[in-house]
Amino acid sequence: MDNKRIYIFDTTLRDGEQSPGVNLNTHEKIEIGKQLQKLGVDVIEAGFPMASTGDFEAVKAIAEKIKGVTICGLSRAVFADIDRAWEALKAAEQPRIHTFIATSDIHMVHKLRMTRQQVLEAAVAAVKHAKQYTGDVEFSAEDASRSDLDFLCQVLEAVITAGATTVNIPDTVGYATPGEFEQFIKNIIDRVPNIHKARVSVHCHNDLGLAVANSLAAVTSGAAQIECTINGIGERAGNASLEEVVMALHTRKDKYNITTGINTVEIYRTSRLVSNLTGMKVQANKAIVGKNAFAHESGIHQDGVLKERSTYEIMSPELVGLNVSNIVLGKHSGRHAISGRLAELGYTLDESELNKAFKKFKSLADKKKEVTDEDLIALVEEEVRSIPATYELDYIHISSGSRVIPTATLSLKKDGKFLEDAACGEGPVDAIYKAVEKITGFQSTLLYYNLSAVTGGKDALGEVTVKIQPFGSSKVYLGRGVSTDILEASAKAYINAVNKVVVDTEGKTLQENLTGEKGI
Repeated sequence: MDNKRIYIFDTTLRDGEQSPGVNLNTHEKIEIGKQLQKLGVDVIEAGFPMASTGDFEAVKAIAEKIKGVTICGLSRAVFADIDRAWEALKAAEQPRIHTFIATSDIHMVHKLRMTRQQVLEAAVAAVKHAKQYTGDVEFSAEDASRSDLDFLCQVLEAVITAGATTVNIPDTVGYATPGEFEQFIKNIIDRVPNIHKARVSVHCHNDLGLAVANSLAAVTSGAAQIECTINGIGERAGNASLEEVVMALHTRKDKYNITTGINTVEIYRTSRLVSNLTGMKVQANKAIVGKNAFAHESGIHQDGVLKERSTYEIMSPELVGLNVSNIVLGKHSGRHAISGRLAELGYTLDESELNKAFKKFKSLADKKKEVTDEDLIALVEEEVRSIPATYELDYIHISSGSRVIPTATLSLKKDGKFLEDAACGEGPVDAIYKAVEKITGFQSTLLYYNLSAVTGGKDALGEVTVKIQPFGSSKVYLGRGVSTDILEASAKAYINAVNKVVVDTEGKTLQENLTGEKGI
């Protein structure tokens, strides 16, 4: 096995979606999956099929539609979970079943209520069962970093003998430090006699902010796969950030002498797509993809960068997909210019999508002197590639002021018919949302509202993100809207969320499995 090549296992769609408040529908998961394939990840962990009908359908759809990459489904060390995972994965070009069970005493005693022997037997039985379906089986020892090393090595040796082709060593609660985790992985590789028959993987959480550091430390000891997520999203404080891991290996080839299959110029676009669809904003000072990652305010720094970029930049923004175009787009720009610029930004649109994008561009260009790359990206993601719209905003009229009761009158289009109504509220946004509820009949609690500018300037596009929870449901739906009018953007965001409620055909909330386990 060539340790010069590290495999990137992306679990954005499984562990990443377990971030509090994140609920992706199948359409959105497929969009992210396609982009992950374009990014060049080796494995896409598409979900936990046994967790819900929605998760099963999403994994199944990704397995059917996305080729050229390994598609993985998570399961507990339970035959029913493994059967369900295979049912979802069987159409995949390269299917992998990923089964797990905890090996730390604290988990075995307090959660599983199983003895070490029972856990060992369950792990082996699960791998053998999964092996009946596919030759690619991954086993994870949950809470490995807090497990007894002798017992952990015993389990790993047994599951490799049973047929596991990848063994994953998770730092499930983010407890490890880089030095000890490096030694921990080294000890495992030295002490498990058949370890050469499997690929060693690590899955580090970020509770102490050490997920990336621990992952890189493991690589120096011989780990050949890193499990990570886009923007580092995930349970609690999240996972190892894919973009940070990849760019650390790329930038410090002198230290690691390791390559990945990642197409780095797709990093920024992937980060933005995941941020938009999950509603989890990327902090400004986030390494690699934050808006300040390549910004220089200090005069000394600015002077140095102007003279020689390497004085204060250890990587170029173009390397991660942040390009600066000299072409100014405005109301006189044609279809060819728009199509070409979108292609440079990584968007390949079919004829109908391009027609829609060009129409939206012309409408925006009438309101703005210059249309930026960020404006174009927002238009494509919000107006062109959004989910099928049951309700569309026709017009909006607001009456509001310091001595006027805020009132909103809306017209929504549905199935070719126009539905109108009006409502009063505590403010104009509240009035808009009450009017939408009257028209659609969907009553919801607004859990989250955020307004931000896509670009600078008085004519900037306003971007609104909302999260709503329909009455009687535990599910949360994300909606986004963009417009130069922030009240129109607010209306679009709420309508977008309502449309997601409409197309969600699950009919029930996500049910956690009986033990409450979500994964490693």
